[in-house]
Amino acid sequence: MNIDLSTIICYFLNYMNKINKFPNTLPVFPLSNFIFFPNTSAPLNIFEPRYIQMINESIKSNRMIGMSQPKGIINPNKPELFKVGCLGKISSFNETDDGRYVIVLNGITRFNIEEEIDNGKPFREFKVNYNGFENDENNNEENINFSDLNLIFNNLKRIFEKQGYTINWAELEKQSLDQTINTLSMASPFSKEEKQMLLEAKDLEFRKQKLEQIIKLYSSDDFSNKTLQ
Repeated sequence: MNIDLSTIICYFLNYMNKINKFPNTLPVFPLSNFIFFPNTSAPLNIFEPRYIQMINESIKSNRMIGMSQPKGIINPNKPELFKVGCLGKISSFNETDDGRYVIVLNGITRFNIEEEIDNGKPFREFKVNYNGFENDENNNEENINFSDLNLIFNNLKRIFEKQGYTINWAELEKQSLDQTINTLSMASPFSKEEKQMLLEAKDLEFRKQKLEQIIKLYSSDDFSNKTLQ
């Protein structure tokens, strides 16, 4: 098998840049049924005291936190988390009169959780790595056209209407292709396992394929689906 040396060097440099650029220890905010992608933004309302402390500390340092979904509620105070999450940077924040934080978090790159750190704090921190996600920061154009999304849009509109969800489709269509697919993945009324599958998809094309599969399953099951495995 022929190996392109330039490809190896590029991969290595991207990996080293990511090691040097991003923290290998992260405070992680667990939020069920919510996924977050690189190159997207999410407004968050922070009101629990432990997470207010987490945001306080983050603002004073690098403004970076991780987002990851809890797997279950066996231990509601310390649930097991899915191993893949997304690193975000706080781009703006506002402290309300009643002590809450309203923040905007910008997605940077996905990460893998290695192990939890005993930090003696009310919020959780983990050792993480960024292996396999070296291209998350690149905005490379992939071989997908907006016309490919017509079927997804039409089927999703029916699912949203059936389940009482609303979305500004006109604004969505103004976004870039990756933002459109990722926003649909974030906003759609799927199970947490299905959303996690979309988050872990290796690239945009694979994520689009998985999104189509999930939508097809919901549509064929009269919107009362069983989680796609």
